Amino acid sequence: MLIERIYDEDLAQAAYLIGCQATGEAIIIDGRRDLTPLLELAVSHGMKVVAAAETHIHADYLSGTREIAAATGATAYVSGEGGTDWQYDFDAERLHDGDTIKIGNITIEAVHTPGHTPEHLSYLVTDGAFADEPGYFLTGDFVFSGDLGRPDLLDEAAGGIDTRFVGAKQQFQSLKEKFLTLPDHVMVYPGHGAGSACGKALGALPSTTVGYERRFAWWAKYLDSNDEQGFVDELLAGQPDAPAYFGRMKRQNRQGPAVMGERPALTELDPTVVQQGIDAGELVFFDTRPADEVNACTVRGSVAVPDPGKIATWGGWALDPEVDKRGLVVYAADADAAQLIADHLVRVGIDDVRGYLSSIDGLDTFTPEIVPVTKVDGFERVELLDVRAKSEYAAGHLPGAAQLHAGRLLWNQNQLPQDGKVLLYCQSGMRATVAANALRSRGYDVAQVDGSYNAWVAADLPIEK
Repeated sequence: MLIERIYDEDLAQAAYLIGCQATGEAIIIDGRRDLTPLLELAVSHGMKVVAAAETHIHADYLSGTREIAAATGATAYVSGEGGTDWQYDFDAERLHDGDTIKIGNITIEAVHTPGHTPEHLSYLVTDGAFADEPGYFLTGDFVFSGDLGRPDLLDEAAGGIDTRFVGAKQQFQSLKEKFLTLPDHVMVYPGHGAGSACGKALGALPSTTVGYERRFAWWAKYLDSNDEQGFVDELLAGQPDAPAYFGRMKRQNRQGPAVMGERPALTELDPTVVQQGIDAGELVFFDTRPADEVNACTVRGSVAVPDPGKIATWGGWALDPEVDKRGLVVYAADADAAQLIADHLVRVGIDDVRGYLSSIDGLDTFTPEIVPVTKVDGFERVELLDVRAKSEYAAGHLPGAAQLHAGRLLWNQNQLPQDGKVLLYCQSGMRATVAANALRSRGYDVAQVDGSYNAWVAADLPIEK
């Protein structure tokens, strides 16, 4: 048997290829939409993908299950658990607790583990060539290395009302009845690693074991003493801000993400034509240059993601394709770099990339307004805005600043002043660059604090808590 982890550093998300080497058949679990790395991995092992499954209706990225099925002819499997409100709206085989998928000599058993979401499935894997009982557990967003999937995302991003309390209690029961009943030696393969917003303290280890988590996880003491309320209180406390695009991911994953099929290669465009498209409101420039270059000079009306490792994550903050129908022109050194950017963007449903430019020459540019920390107090603005997480804000912020996470700005414009200048900052300036350009692209007058909070602290200026 073969288990391969395919990890996306951008979204801190793990997909898995499980294959039977005797028959050359494989399944992909929690795959993403840009399929090439997944399918190439299968081919490298001489395997044919015959099935694609997912653990739950994801909030942080668009599932590739339908894309895999369309490209390979594989059978698609999704959860049939969770009640009528949590049923998928597209054709796929429904799995319930105890149902199995056979991949050659391998048996994959669906285990209903509600908590993170009501329909959540985990998968127990038995390698029939060597054993007659499970040795591996793919836990999706149920159990992570050192943490658990948060049960409050339905409230935070999907319009739920107080579902977190029911979810937290379900998480407790799932641990008690489904996880801790397994032998200590069972290997655990989670759906996310450190950096994901699907939990608050995820470890960076790619795998763990039932026994290790039973002994060392923060939640183990509550299970040992059967303290459900203590568990619920700690699980819900201090969860990170959920980016607003998570709500769109939930809806699209339930409906079934659009199948893209084979995508045409991206080509370099004529800057004159691009500028005409920008002026006509048909195109938007997606600036991927480093933050210092963006803040020195960028394209008027553009959005910016200055960290190449955060194209999907921050792209989901800066663009709402349900509202903004403009096509994207990305900044990239060449066609391969442009394709990589596009591959990251489709993971969060930003599909309309028209081409790329390798220079901003010939476009209408401007210099963003950057305010030194020593001049913030005297700078005329209608609002000072901290775009960091709530926890960062609570630990210390510039005097008089309001807080609104950068990943929630475009979806909470009612909380922003409609006239006058907004001055914003983050920790170091990276997220502020994303946020400022996203707002400018929507017509706001925005300035940034030079060096953001770190520069303020370094200047020994007063902070509030």
